[in-house]
Amino acid sequence: MKARVHIMLKNGVLDPQGEAIRHALGTLGFESVQGVRQGKVIELDLAATDADAAKAEVSRMCEALLANTVIESYTVEML
Repeated sequence: MKARVHIMLKNGVLDPQGEAIRHALGTLGFESVQGVRQGKVIELDLAATDADAAKAEVSRMCEALLANTVIESYTVEML
């Protein structure tokens, strides 16, 4: 079983990497881009067979290590 975790900075948290991407796109001629938020995607291969239990376990992984829940939010997608 596979899981995909999407991690993004929470709204209101400054995103300097996103701003650097927005600026670079502007210099390349893509001036219509008004804002960029960048995040990360983590894919996990799991030995679990129960999707609900696996999703709960991945959520615990996010809370413990994968996401800084003070400034980041995450979603778990089971594949």
